[in-house]
Amino acid sequence: MFWQEETKHDQYSVPDAVVDVAFQIGCRSLPVDHAWALSQAVCAVLPWLTDEPGAGVHTIHVADSGNGWMRPEGGAELLYLSRRTRLLVRVPRHRVEDAQQLTGRTLDVAGNALTVEKAILKPLAAITTLFSRYVVSAAGQDENAFLEAAVRELNGLGIRPKKMLCGIEKTIATPAAAVRTRSLMIAELTLEESMQLQQHGLGPSRHLGCGLFLPHKDIKEIRQVLE
Repeated sequence: MFWQEETKHDQYSVPDAVVDVAFQIGCRSLPVDHAWALSQAVCAVLPWLTDEPGAGVHTIHVADSGNGWMRPEGGAELLYLSRRTRLLVRVPRHRVEDAQQLTGRTLDVAGNALTVEKAILKPLAAITTLFSRYVVSAAGQDENAFLEAAVRELNGLGIRPKKMLCGIEKTIATPAAAVRTRSLMIAELTLEESMQLQQHGLGPSRHLGCGLFLPHKDIKEIRQVLE
């Protein structure tokens, strides 16, 4: 855990240079570890995505539990999607029209048919607590080393983090090798820092959903749980 004191935020106008394109989808189920398969399916339609700064493919998330169901942990086990589930693709504004080439396509994601339907644009959130489910970590890197490396990269973006929490190591399977990752929550950013981080991301492998940040509840609630 990394912790410093709270700061105040000034009024801020949210830029729209990078946005999320949120597609309605029709898909019954996907494996828990679907990042590689989803990336390959999306990039087959949008081959420019891996070379476009700021672009990435969010992994598809479902609730951790509900109605007696608990999210499985095994990578090959299935997640069952609802009609409210969305496919999010983060792109620079000038690529929005290109990204909508996905509309009407049926993607093969690890043998599961995923039909891409209409899309809406979601601007980045004017929120100062952000969360990424997957940030790439180095082999053998413990929690402290991971946070130290994150601070160095954030500083290179002009971001001075005050409060950060990371999760246990998880891997994303790819044909080349397993990609080691940890979740990362960063709180009490300035709004300028929040926008910079959401637009730029952290670390490599955006096409696998790594280093893409979303809004999250305030870290004070997490601290109360820890204490």
